[in-house]
Amino acid sequence: MSIPLLSIIIPAHNEENRLPASLEQVFAFLQAQSYGAEVLVIENGSSDRTLEVAQGFAAQHSNLRVIHEPGRGKGLAVRRGMLEARGQYRFMCDADLSMPIEEVNNFLPPRLPDFDIAIGSREISGAVRYNEPSYRHLGGRLINLVIRILILPRLEDTQCGFKCFRAEAATDLFGRQVMDGWSFDIEVLYLAERAGYRIVEVPVHWYYRSESKVNAVRDAIRMIEDILQIRANMRRGLYNASRT
Repeated sequence: MSIPLLSIIIPAHNEENRLPASLEQVFAFLQAQSYGAEVLVIENGSSDRTLEVAQGFAAQHSNLRVIHEPGRGKGLAVRRGMLEARGQYRFMCDADLSMPIEEVNNFLPPRLPDFDIAIGSREISGAVRYNEPSYRHLGGRLINLVIRILILPRLEDTQCGFKCFRAEAATDLFGRQVMDGWSFDIEVLYLAERAGYRIVEVPVHWYYRSESKVNAVRDAIRMIEDILQIRANMRRGLYNASRT
């Protein structure tokens, strides 16, 4: 079996309403590309029909794999997908497609050469936000300020849900990731910086979805707790700090 250039990994928890339209867009996009690709939907802990919806699409698309992960947590779902993917580049993608799927090519060679990890950014030059309330933007910047002060000072937007990893980097980093929840992005990027991986930010066009569950105060407090835990994990030697 040939190795695809791209794996698109979609974590899906209670996404029966948004997932069908998103998968239709993903497969319409991939059919127009010259490279090979696979899609992995990682359904984790849903209480609705997300699993059945995804399996229905898999019956029509041979390059779609649906994985049922009974545990909950976005970090758990993304890790499962990254480690089971086969692509040379592995792209994590939010189920709501708040970034148009056509922008995936901006994360791949030849448009983006010489990188290990490419992260979508809503803050750097060239990025555009659509329909986002000012309070939501302010909350997101508060969370990012906490992250930059405490652990990742040079990255403008660690929490955008669209990130691409070379296969070798994905295997290494997600093999060492231990956080199952919302802060897994920070943990993985922290490990990447410690290991010397080349991280670049890619400007994206990002559309605000009113279903967003971000709460600035609650999430900033949770983020601080998780960052302190990441630092404690490093001190205890829980992570293998040497790059493999």
